[in-house]
Amino acid sequence: MSLPMVVGVDGSESSLRAVDWAADEAALHGVLLRIVHAYRWDRYEGAALARELGKPSGRVTTDDILVVATRRARRRHPDLAVTTEAVAEEPEYVLLREARNAAAVIVGTRGRGELADLLLGSVSLTVATAADCPVIVIRGSQGNRAADGRHGRIVVGVADAPTAAVRFASEEARRRGAALDAMRAWRCPTHETAVHPLLAGTPERVHEERAAKELEAALADAPADVRLRRHTVEGPARQVLLTASREADLLVVGRRRPGQFGHRLGRSVHTLLHHSTCPVAVVPDTA
Repeated sequence: MSLPMVVGVDGSESSLRAVDWAADEAALHGVLLRIVHAYRWDRYEGAALARELGKPSGRVTTDDILVVATRRARRRHPDLAVTTEAVAEEPEYVLLREARNAAAVIVGTRGRGELADLLLGSVSLTVATAADCPVIVIRGSQGNRAADGRHGRIVVGVADAPTAAVRFASEEARRRGAALDAMRAWRCPTHETAVHPLLAGTPERVHEERAAKELEAALADAPADVRLRRHTVEGPARQVLLTASREADLLVVGRRRPGQFGHRLGRSVHTLLHHSTCPVAVVPDTA
């Protein structure tokens, strides 16, 4: 049985945009959409929900949140199978539990007013850090449409080994008919010079060639029917990927397996979740 797409809703505009994306994602994959609401979420941005319902925000109920979310999903895909559940628990616990049996979990950002797309709330950050499945955080003003994206381009950040992120990005690109830009950032340490005994010739060239080899290794199993474009770019990974996010419909990054100190996000992933201009998918390493 195929696993569902799970989306967390709290009645905010951000979470309703996540529902839009999740509905597209479920339709693309041909799976059930599961809409989950946790009672204890703070409805700090109830105006969007109130507009949909035509009633004051103070009268919005838990049932209303699920009704509006379902209505939005079916408005986009009338034949989509949808289930809903309201749970009286903290949202991060609910969504982490849902992630154990989900194809992906989709969440919005949290913020207030003009900062709504700049700040990432603790729930979204916790889920992206520790979920057992891919987590898609909906960022960017154009980020509520998974299908028929504005740019026709998905970007994946490639580390120094094949990862689940590459597989995930390849599948997303294939389903959308989008191009996949695989990017490997590289840097030349400032202390290295052309006279270094192990670096005959230009040291920058050595690091770029190494990055190109690592990129090829990571893409060895990429599907042949995906339009794959390879990029090695000098600079910090977080800055390279932030720049790429400006013209991407989805940015995919990997999350390494828990280490000695448990689940952690690297600096680059953390930065992207807070500042990317398109949705970000964080994919846990399953190797």
